[in-house]
Amino acid sequence: MSTTDGLPDWHARIFSQGWQSSSGGTSPVREPATGAVLGEIGIADATDVDSAARSASKAQAAWAALPFDQRAAVFRRAEQLLAERAAEFQRWNVREAGSIGPKADWELHATREQLSMCAALPMQAIGQIFPSSMPGRTNYWRRVPIGTVGVIAPWNFPLLLAMRSVAPALALGNAVLLKPDAQSAVIGGALIAQLFADAGLPAGVLHVLPGGPATGDAVVRHPLVHMISFTGSTAVGRTIGELCGRMLKKCALELGGNNAMVVLDDADIEAATSNGAWGAFLHQGQICMQAGRHLVHRSVADAYARRLAERANQLHVGDPHAGPAHLGPIINEKQAARVEALVRGAVADGARLLAGGSRDGLFFRPTVLGDVTARMAVFADEIFGPVAPITVFDSDDEAVALVNSSPYGLAAAVHTRNVQRGMAIAHRLHTGMVHINDQPVNNEFHVPFGGMGSSGNGGRFGGPANLEEFTQTQWVSVMDTPITYPF
Repeated sequence: MSTTDGLPDWHARIFSQGWQSSSGGTSPVREPATGAVLGEIGIADATDVDSAARSASKAQAAWAALPFDQRAAVFRRAEQLLAERAAEFQRWNVREAGSIGPKADWELHATREQLSMCAALPMQAIGQIFPSSMPGRTNYWRRVPIGTVGVIAPWNFPLLLAMRSVAPALALGNAVLLKPDAQSAVIGGALIAQLFADAGLPAGVLHVLPGGPATGDAVVRHPLVHMISFTGSTAVGRTIGELCGRMLKKCALELGGNNAMVVLDDADIEAATSNGAWGAFLHQGQICMQAGRHLVHRSVADAYARRLAERANQLHVGDPHAGPAHLGPIINEKQAARVEALVRGAVADGARLLAGGSRDGLFFRPTVLGDVTARMAVFADEIFGPVAPITVFDSDDEAVALVNSSPYGLAAAVHTRNVQRGMAIAHRLHTGMVHINDQPVNNEFHVPFGGMGSSGNGGRFGGPANLEEFTQTQWVSVMDTPITYPF
């Protein structure tokens, strides 16, 4: 939708009881591939957050009280509208977030699945009846909404990773304050706001408040926001967890990863390198589940490195809006410089550069590094760029120890022709997800998702886990007649 002057409704605005001017000023929407300014978004400040939280608090009870079929209808309509507006969502994902077309296609499809699943959430069983040792008593245990949920979403999969929390939180009767990253506030915020408004979500139930750390801090600290769902870096997640702990506020933290791709001596090298390239280079490696450490048995390490480097050299890097590309731009200069520094530091420490290693502005060639040791920063740190460091091992025990040496514990993959061997290794890994004969970048909307250690606090998204994350429970006991106590 557009205003009378031809600008979109979201231009220089936030969404809070409709499109409103923001107190925090505005920020340009930049295309990372070209630097072009595509528009302007409103930036929310603490005043905007306070107003939104108060509005959400007033609207939430009536939304939760709606019959379940009426809430479900909003999500069915939203999924239908998302399909109808696919071209608009795709265009913004490519231009604003630097996504290649196939990645944007997958993200849209996965988001539609999320909405379809959430249309079924309101009709799920909300409680149980427990027996009692007290004659005449019935014990009801039920799930109830939390109230208002603050969702802080990242820029790398801005549509899906916002909707992964927004949709189930709303479906289960909560109001939501969504703070998208300012670098992806159109695809990850403004278009979502309009989608739900047009789908019939009542005013005041969803607020979209773009901004940076100060905006997020205001959302976390607000007393009328009862839960925080955060997806982002471990460093920020620790701070949010500390704040929520002091406020006795529920939080779900899905944080960084340094995910291992384990290739055993009996692996299919052609398949393993296909998986390794996809897991390392998809979306320029800017994925929390990226295959950031390639742990390869010594007997097949040379073959794996050679074939992975060949695959990397065949990939085209360019502006995904201008034409087909396998990799688009890194999101900003700071991150591109960090990736470059990690690669240069590894080479200086003795790693071999087998492919890539160069950049042109924000465009970074897919990079393969050999002879990487566990002492190098490129092994220990989350890279968040298109880099595949290869480290060799000599036994299954050593491979397990290398995987578990990282404080992160999000995802891992194991390649072997012996599935039972792969399962035995998987059961020893301290990661929230393990994929046998696949790569770590996996997500299925109905399967609980989350990490261990520095990758998260045990919060899970997906399927039945949504019921646990976005509700709280209440015990109600009923006596047929009042009980008399001896006092």
